[in-house]
Amino acid sequence: MLSPAAKKRRQSIVDACRSMNALGINQGTSGNISLREGGDMLITPTGLSYDAMTPEDIIEMRMDGKVVGGGRPSTEWRFHLAIMRERPEVNAVVHAHPTYCTTLAIMERGIPPIHYMIAAAGGDSIRCAPYATFGTEELSTNAIQALKGRMACLLAHHGMIALGADLAGAMWLAVEVETLAHQYVNCLQLGEPPLLSSEEIRNVADRMANYGRYSAPR
Repeated sequence: MLSPAAKKRRQSIVDACRSMNALGINQGTSGNISLREGGDMLITPTGLSYDAMTPEDIIEMRMDGKVVGGGRPSTEWRFHLAIMRERPEVNAVVHAHPTYCTTLAIMERGIPPIHYMIAAAGGDSIRCAPYATFGTEELSTNAIQALKGRMACLLAHHGMIALGADLAGAMWLAVEVETLAHQYVNCLQLGEPPLLSSEEIRNVADRMANYGRYSAPR
């Protein structure tokens, strides 16, 4: 039996999953979400409709990869767990297949500094990790590398990852990254866009340090 507090945290994951589809940044059950839970990790189960999902369906995993109780975690649990291990400042991970992010990922393109809001992801670009089969250790390794000094990345021929100090922050960033991807794809219809300098992005990052949900790695 879950405590009221535990049930509330798990319900926040269920609500975020449904919100991903309502916001148009995911389709079906292709996305997955994790949340740090003390020394453990909560993560969405594999293959379960978000509409049917309940707090009791959310899987708890130890940092050694063992499942607490029953159930099967998302097939992408490896990179969620790796991020939680590598990035102590990260408490939430959102993975989804937004249309424009995925379009760029299929083309193996990251997002360059077309707009100052790129700084929300922690640097002057959003990298695209090299392709690896979903659910594999190789994909986990590639994602960790692409996320160095960043709060978001694309995954080649796959989708995107957004991180946050909390779940609301990770969801906010996921939407922002998809917006940037949409803008970039639109720009490419006209040609290669002019880019902001790394110096300007650092200037923007300093100004944004206390802006909304933004929190860049230092």
